[in-house]
Amino acid sequence: MSSLKSPEVDAASEDPFDLQRLAEELVTREQRSTPHAQDAGEEITKAERDLPVYVPLSHSNPCLSAKDFSVEEFLLSRSYTSLPDLRSELRDYLATLKEELVKLINDDYEAFISLSTDLRGEGARLERLKAPLSDIKSHVLEARQVLQVVQEDVQLKLSKRSTLREEKAFLHLLLKISESITRLESLLLIASPTDTDSAGTDRVKAPSRYDDNPEDRTRANRAKHLSRVAAEYTQLLYHAAKARTDSSAFVDESQWRIDRIKSTLSSDLDHLFASTLTSLTSGSKEGRESKTGELDKAKWIADVTECLRTYDVLGLWRDAEDVLRREIVRDFVKKSIHPGALASPHSPILPHTPLPPKNSAAPQPSGAVPRTPYTPFTAFASKQNPFEFSTQQAGAQAHILDDREGPLAGLYNAVLRFVDRDLRRLMEIAERVCVKSGSRAGAAKTNGSAESGDEQGGFEIMANVVWAEIGRAVLDELGGVVFAAGKPDDFRKHHETTQAFIRSLEFLAPSVHAIEVMRTHPVYVQFERRWQLPVYFQLRWKEIVSKLEEALTVTRLERSRNRAVKPFVTTQAAAVWDAISTCWGAPVYIPELNHRFWKFTLQLLSRYKTWLQSSLPVFEATAKVAAAVAAEKLGSTPGSPASLSRAATPNLPTEAASPEAAAADEQSLHQFSTAVIDIRAMKSQVLKIWRGELCIMLPEVDSGESDPSPEDALRQALSGLTSLIPSLSGQIITILSRRACEALLSMRSIPSQFRAMSSSRRTPTEPSYFVSLIFKPVKTFFAVEGPEGAGGPLKDEFMQAYVEEIFEIVAQRYIHFLSAMRKTEESLRRLKKGKKSAFSLFGGSTAKDDDGRADEEKIRAQMMLDVAAFGLDAESLGVAVQHSETFKVLEEMAGASFTDASQMSISET
Repeated sequence: MSSLKSPEVDAASEDPFDLQRLAEELVTREQRSTPHAQDAGEEITKAERDLPVYVPLSHSNPCLSAKDFSVEEFLLSRSYTSLPDLRSELRDYLATLKEELVKLINDDYEAFISLSTDLRGEGARLERLKAPLSDIKSHVLEARQVLQVVQEDVQLKLSKRSTLREEKAFLHLLLKISESITRLESLLLIASPTDTDSAGTDRVKAPSRYDDNPEDRTRANRAKHLSRVAAEYTQLLYHAAKARTDSSAFVDESQWRIDRIKSTLSSDLDHLFASTLTSLTSGSKEGRESKTGELDKAKWIADVTECLRTYDVLGLWRDAEDVLRREIVRDFVKKSIHPGALASPHSPILPHTPLPPKNSAAPQPSGAVPRTPYTPFTAFASKQNPFEFSTQQAGAQAHILDDREGPLAGLYNAVLRFVDRDLRRLMEIAERVCVKSGSRAGAAKTNGSAESGDEQGGFEIMANVVWAEIGRAVLDELGGVVFAAGKPDDFRKHHETTQAFIRSLEFLAPSVHAIEVMRTHPVYVQFERRWQLPVYFQLRWKEIVSKLEEALTVTRLERSRNRAVKPFVTTQAAAVWDAISTCWGAPVYIPELNHRFWKFTLQLLSRYKTWLQSSLPVFEATAKVAAAVAAEKLGSTPGSPASLSRAATPNLPTEAASPEAAAADEQSLHQFSTAVIDIRAMKSQVLKIWRGELCIMLPEVDSGESDPSPEDALRQALSGLTSLIPSLSGQIITILSRRACEALLSMRSIPSQFRAMSSSRRTPTEPSYFVSLIFKPVKTFFAVEGPEGAGGPLKDEFMQAYVEEIFEIVAQRYIHFLSAMRKTEESLRRLKKGKKSAFSLFGGSTAKDDDGRADEEKIRAQMMLDVAAFGLDAESLGVAVQHSETFKVLEEMAGASFTDASQMSISET
């Protein structure tokens, strides 16, 4: 039985714990581990193998010294100690604590015992100390009450003194008000209430302030006098407003006197300002150049400045504007702007000033006006007025319009001369007064953002006086003539003249702020709305479209012999271009309608494309046309030579075309080339006018907007038009290829000619006559040789691409004809060989075979000459023949023998 036991059973009985297997696994694991990992493992295991350090319990133990004792944390901190050992440690620590406590008690025992003896009898002493505290408290309270009474008396005295002081100050204020009122009444020569009472119920008539007496003041003194009165009046208003906060009855009772002072001051100031303006304007009209006249004018300007400064101090800006409007502007407007002003001959205020020379900055005569009539006025970007100029540099003349434009320009010139002569200096003085005093900025802070002239402070003479009167007069008196949109030519001329007048008027403005206020004035807004620009555009649109549609009624592409249509060749394309250029020409274009004219331009290009598609003949459904359309859809540039992709050979003729078919092809070539020429010319002209004018005239579009920019829209419209060029080029190539391949039909008779004249014909040294006829249609079309052809204008841009395409097609057709001829000759040779083997008993046909081989060599030599001549003719037209794989195959086939050629043709098929 023992012999039947296996070795494994014996090994298991000898090693019941598998120690041998565990040792082997440990060795294998250590061998697999890297040295670095072994080192790291040794460090970790070494740290883990360190035995815990025994720390006895003490007061410094964090678990025992914690505020809240945690049993779990304490046991975990002593996890390496058994429970019996921990119990013995705690007992030892308890014994230590007891010993320390006993020692502490023993150290302070004597002081503890003496404490009880020292406190004996202290209670009675504390009671004796407490008795006098109540008396002290009662005395302190009595003293506090006395001090409180004294404090209240003092506070009452102080409050009475403060009230008396305020009343005294208020009385002084009322005295100042009374004195100011009395002083102002005396300065303005107004009868006081005491004078009225002493004279009876009737008001005492004050002596005239302008009577002639020894003490009469001059105008300059009156201006200074009113300025001082205005300053005093301003102080009076300040004191009255301050006293009115305390509800003063005296101020309320004196309010009528204050109002009387204001009205009197205002009327005196208006009277002085009006008289000064009258003297100033009358002196300007007389035009005295003497020294006395210049001195008087300087005095009047000083008086006007002082009056305007007084108006600004009082805040009566609108009153000054009313005086200016009433005394100067209104009379001129009534005399100059009336319903018959444009019909009657105009008499200028000043002698007519001739136009400046061409190199000056003034507007040029009508003959020198550029295509764009004018640049629309835009708001200034900076605070500095670019229109400001010194009189030493530019003189006193305004920018005068050309009187030859019509009576409206003459009327506007009279207005400009009037404003320049009588109002420009006043506006500049008023502007300087406002800037110096800061009244406009102060009013803006008080009223917020003021938009109209009535709400904001400061003088606004340009808006509230000049433009308000002139604009309203033009609207009311001349509106039916100036704004008549039913007459487009007159309307555009009036609009251009009026806009030029507004720019010249703004040139006379004292500041940019004056221009901005004028442009926000209600009369200006109404004036701009009165222009019926949409109606004008509709009339122009109807005029242009009717003329264009009349030209597009002819749906045939016929070239015009009129040289006026150049660079176009058809009257229809010239009509479309004339319509586009008319939109942006000076006689029609208005800058405010640029968006409408731009949309109309894109519509005209789309209309021309539609007319072309309906006027072109039916396209041939060939592989070449399909390939060209596919190339366009794949995104190649329309009309470029690169877009003419290589396509399969179209269906080519196997016999000569009839005269009717040839005439139809010639007409189709003529129409297709005409369309391509006009499309290219249209694109060139439109891009030219875009770069020269439209990109400047159209507004810029922000890059963040979703709408495409004008340039992108234009290029998209032109791409839709030029997308027809690939299809048209494919048709032209198809027709020219078919004509070129017709010349190859003659090569089929070469073998029969050589065999018929084998005895007398020598080895050929010149190419066949038909080779020179292959590219003759191309040369005729592009006018390479001879008179101008249908595609002469396309020669520089399209001939290279067209010839390369036609060369490939003809070469493929050449290979086809050559292969067919080779196959025919090989069949004849095999047929003759079969007859010889069947009927020749002695093999006496060696001479005939030699003659056949000689004919084959001559035919091959002729073919090689023809192919070489074909390649040279293509090279003369700019074709890179050596890079053509098709031509290489053609050369190999022409130079090979009939047997090799037949094998080549069989392998190709």
